[in-house]
Amino acid sequence: MFIDPLYIMMIAPALLLAFAAQWMVKSAYEKMSKVRAPMTGYEAARRILDQNGLHNVEIEQVPGHLSDHYDPRGKVLRLSPQVYQGASMASVGIAAHEVGHAIQDAKHYAPLVVRNLAVPAANFGSSIGTIMLMIGMVLVFSAIPLGKFVFLAGIIAFGLTVVFQVINLPVEFNASSRAKVELVNAGIVSGPEIHYVSKVLNAAALTYVAATLQAVLTLLYYVIRYMGATRE
Repeated sequence: MFIDPLYIMMIAPALLLAFAAQWMVKSAYEKMSKVRAPMTGYEAARRILDQNGLHNVEIEQVPGHLSDHYDPRGKVLRLSPQVYQGASMASVGIAAHEVGHAIQDAKHYAPLVVRNLAVPAANFGSSIGTIMLMIGMVLVFSAIPLGKFVFLAGIIAFGLTVVFQVINLPVEFNASSRAKVELVNAGIVSGPEIHYVSKVLNAAALTYVAATLQAVLTLLYYVIRYMGATRE
């Protein structure tokens, strides 16, 4: 299978950042899992939700490692076993981050509303768009005129995924900011202790930055290839 050297060179920075971010998340989580918190992730999430009037948001334990997420459609907070049951700074920090999304949802935080609306388009761009890009490139290299139109359509479709990634950044950063404030306000973590939580949340935020950078650079690669094809 042919791999374009230009593609490798362009996304290399994003891949390196992604590897570094994953290592940082694993390292920070392992270290902060050993720093005790006064309650479990479930208890912290329930307290923060209730203090914000979100009694209707349920909390479920789901399988998987760091599979934590908030489902805005079902108004359900889903926590992995380590976070749900764990009484550590890592557990309460991750739980509070997901609660941050629930608070965003309740307050109709604009970037979250836009992100939720963009999910179908992003899914289309990451699946159908990628297929169209592959087919378009093959047709272009085969000197078939239709290839340029398919290629361009693929770029536009994949661009929807990139837009989603960019919109997702402020949503995740804001959820982490809310988490820190809510943990202190709820008396779960003291001001001097918040840096323990920050270690995990900052490392996790870097993974979103890496994913966004990779998506942007990948789109740029396809645009360059398309422009080169249209000149021929």
